[in-house]
Amino acid sequence: MAITSTLTTSFKTELLTGVHNFTNSSGDTFKLALYTSSATLGATTTAFSTSQEASGTNYTSGGANLTNVTPSADGTTAITDFADLTFGTATVTARGCMIYNSSDSNKSVATIDFGGDKTSTAGDFTIVFPAAAASTAIIRIA
Repeated sequence: MAITSTLTTSFKTELLTGVHNFTNSSGDTFKLALYTSSATLGATTTAFSTSQEASGTNYTSGGANLTNVTPSADGTTAITDFADLTFGTATVTARGCMIYNSSDSNKSVATIDFGGDKTSTAGDFTIVFPAAAASTAIIRIA
């Protein structure tokens, strides 16, 4: 089992057919779900699944809504970002996560490996997104 950090192949194709709308005020709803080290997530992942999803206190199956930042350009690279996400007072262990579009059949966007198990015990479990720039944004098209 492994989690790979990548934009999923289905997401890339769906961008070309106009499936995903990242516009902040009127776009789709994107969520982030946590997964255990037993999960297999990567380029071929097509949709959110509860299989091997993390569980714990103050973590709800399906994860939580992300606050989207409207897409922009940094030089010649299109980027979008999300506000950091905190699961407050959570007791949970996760190896990685999936970003998915809950407005459109829970279609996958990206899978992210944390590089090891991350644990919170009755504390904040926070996902910190990288800076919204051409070389660092969580979603970027060069």
